[in-house]
Amino acid sequence: MVIRFLLLVLALVPLSAQSPRHIKVYEEAGRFGGWPANHGIWSWNNEILVGFAAAWFQNKDIGRHQMDSNKPEEPRLARSLDGGETWMIEAPKSLLPPEQGGAAVRDLDAPIEFSRSGFAMTLRLTSVHDGPAYLFYSYDKGKSWRGPFRFPMLGFQGVAARTDYAVLGPKHARVFLTAAKSNGREGRPFCAETKDGGRTWNLLSMIGPEPPGFSIMPSGFHLGGNEWIAATRVKQDPQNWIELYRTTDDAKTWKSEGWIADTGGGSGNPPHIIKLRDGRLCLTYGYRSKPFSIRAKFSSDNGKTWGKEVTLRDDAAAWDIGYPRSVQRTDGKVVTIYYYNDAPHRERFIAATIWDPGKRI
Repeated sequence: MVIRFLLLVLALVPLSAQSPRHIKVYEEAGRFGGWPANHGIWSWNNEILVGFAAAWFQNKDIGRHQMDSNKPEEPRLARSLDGGETWMIEAPKSLLPPEQGGAAVRDLDAPIEFSRSGFAMTLRLTSVHDGPAYLFYSYDKGKSWRGPFRFPMLGFQGVAARTDYAVLGPKHARVFLTAAKSNGREGRPFCAETKDGGRTWNLLSMIGPEPPGFSIMPSGFHLGGNEWIAATRVKQDPQNWIELYRTTDDAKTWKSEGWIADTGGGSGNPPHIIKLRDGRLCLTYGYRSKPFSIRAKFSSDNGKTWGKEVTLRDDAAAWDIGYPRSVQRTDGKVVTIYYYNDAPHRERFIAATIWDPGKRI
């Protein structure tokens, strides 16, 4: 009975990743570095580019973001040329929104070539409840950007765009975004598509029914043929979790496959799904209850079942962490980038964890 009890306890404890290394990507006095998942990540072999916000730090009640909401969240990029070992911070003026001195928003003036070398696209919200979204794109690995261009409202009261897309052809792409609910509150995920390089977008489907709380920030992945999955960040007080949806009719309809991870408190955390070279799916996310942590899970059967949680790190001092994005570099290690803290009332910083995902079992 003692052995059975110990086995049960071990089954409930998250595993630890093999020898993860943590690197500070961005840290600046007086600044709140945050939310890579909102901005996007791109990679070309061992060159990695990730977006994030440089907000302004302000000491507040511990239940809130430690930032001055009356000052702008300025866009930043971090670039690594060596698989995440070292980083350079960039602030291209061409990525500034109109309200921060950037170019005026306009309609797309030429089709986007999604399959062009060095392509990157980012979609940015103006509000989580209402209003339009902006689209920027680059052909030179994010050194310069074209935009902002209007993303259509698609009949919604608001489109809360965070960057998640799949390129399917030279002028064919799909995006996984969040719309305002019918009551104007945040939010409900959807999938939209363009086949003419972004000149027009069509709503393909809503991902799941309208939730009592919110279901937002979908991470979509194409499994091949007509099969896709999308993981969403769900809040339904008092719980927060990641839910998986699947479609086998090319995104016409979606079916929930239930919870795949618990994200703790603090309104939860968004998921990110990538496919490793050994065929496994890798899910990364933040956990906002003690121990405040960055975690991962794997699936060897295209998301039908998921293994135990793997803890990448759990040394944060407060709940205000996460929003990860991950890529696999050429040696097989995974680079997971997120925002983090080492004290409750200090500046938040961007960090990267380089870790070994092990082998398919």
